[in-house]
Amino acid sequence: MTSKTGATGVSEGEQVKSKSQLKKEEKLAAKAIKKEQFKTMNKTNTNDQESGEDISVGKYGVLKMIQSSKSVVSDRVFVDVKNIMTILADNSVWIRGRLHTSRAKGKQCFMVVRQQQWSIQVLAVVSDTISKQFVKFCSNINKESIVDIKGKVTRTPSKIGSCSQQDVELHIEELWVVSQSANQLPLLIEDASRPVKGDDDEDQGLNIKVNQDTRLDNRVIDLRTPANQAIFRLEAGVCKIFRDLLTAKGFVEIHTPKMINAASEGGANVFTISYFKGSAYLAQSPQLYKQMAIAGDFDRVFTIGAVFRAEDSNTYRHLTEFVGLDLEMAFKYHYHEVVDVIGSLFTNIFKGLRDNYQSEIKTICEQYPVEPFKFLDPPLKLEFPTAVNMLREAGVEMGDEDDLSTPNEKLLGRLVKAKYDTDFYILDKFPLAIRPFYTMPDPDSKVASNSYDMFMRGEEILSGAQRIHDFDYLIERAKHHQVDIEKIAAYIDAFRYGCPPHAGGGIGLERVVMLYLGLDNIRKVSMFPRDPKRLTP
Repeated sequence: MTSKTGATGVSEGEQVKSKSQLKKEEKLAAKAIKKEQFKTMNKTNTNDQESGEDISVGKYGVLKMIQSSKSVVSDRVFVDVKNIMTILADNSVWIRGRLHTSRAKGKQCFMVVRQQQWSIQVLAVVSDTISKQFVKFCSNINKESIVDIKGKVTRTPSKIGSCSQQDVELHIEELWVVSQSANQLPLLIEDASRPVKGDDDEDQGLNIKVNQDTRLDNRVIDLRTPANQAIFRLEAGVCKIFRDLLTAKGFVEIHTPKMINAASEGGANVFTISYFKGSAYLAQSPQLYKQMAIAGDFDRVFTIGAVFRAEDSNTYRHLTEFVGLDLEMAFKYHYHEVVDVIGSLFTNIFKGLRDNYQSEIKTICEQYPVEPFKFLDPPLKLEFPTAVNMLREAGVEMGDEDDLSTPNEKLLGRLVKAKYDTDFYILDKFPLAIRPFYTMPDPDSKVASNSYDMFMRGEEILSGAQRIHDFDYLIERAKHHQVDIEKIAAYIDAFRYGCPPHAGGGIGLERVVMLYLGLDNIRKVSMFPRDPKRLTP
């Protein structure tokens, strides 16, 4: 059999086959060109690792240590995380904060950046402007490192529950490490920030995940939790309101000695310190100096400063060093002029916290179960015999001149709350027998004195009285109490040359904040607490 051939000498079958092959080759060639183009584009855009090229060079890295060099000038404008909202959507902003968490997933890295009590989600994604190396760098930064980030503010399709800024996130454009944290942390912020549930968490080790000693041993890290950031800002708010209100009422802020040559109030619970060739004591109270200022015609004074108590009290509410908010005021005819000023001071502090520190209170509530603090304006004022009768009706056995024990104080607080719906009240006219020698007796009673305590949630936060301002009468009362006159000569001499009638009191700052927030331990509101077992950090 012979095959037919054409003029070219190629068989028809071979001619058909070559046409089909040509088509295939054309397709393969087109595909190869397309593939090559994709490779080239991928190499440029996603920075193929083998090539060593990085399209994000100059957009990320570790900054040289900032030493305030004259040659460094930056026009960057940083935005606070708390101010990044939907109104800034589609704008690029710079932030500086701590890397709270990071999670790499494929060609993405999800980060949360924290700035004090506020936080925002930051997203790094491989793209035509962000390289794989950039994303990998982001995922390898140690937690708690300080970073500068430039990112585009982008609305989120759903709220981000783990961040304070829930409606927006940052799509990263640049990232620079300002200060690197160590790789191993003694505690994790997310553990230390875990919400507390139940009333007996203190017995179980506070927050279960991070116990109290671990927190206090590593206080610098523990202070970074959103709740702690809010607590100490609120505490600063108490001082600010206290100072502003009293200044507006004509009080003068004074600064009193913390080293003295004798126990402030004649007691034994003082810290002795070496003072050149002799000894001195840390002040238990600024009372003597407040009263001397009144005798020096300053009329109304206050002070904010450290107070020291050498009491071996290992309780939830005692510290050996705390911040005292003290005030003293001359009055014209009745010590209630002073009581009313102090009562109004407290109600205005409570109003100021309620009205101006809602953000902080909300942040604290996210970790600790905080009950709103209730108070009356003007504040409730009860006399001591009324309190005794309330306790007796509740089954407590006590005499007319017995002092209130801690359990009875707390019970009275519950009884007052149930009857009057207030967490704050003033208890007036304490028995003279249980008050210090310098307390003015009540001229209309054989047992009462012109003294008062103030309470929050059933716990004392201020003790005060009308002081004896008459030189001769002060000596008489000191002798009645069998106080050694020589040891308090400096105190008594302050009244030798005439002194106006006056009254005042001392407030423990930390206790006020603890009780306002309803927290269970005073160490939560002391930045670096001092107690019989802790002298560091």
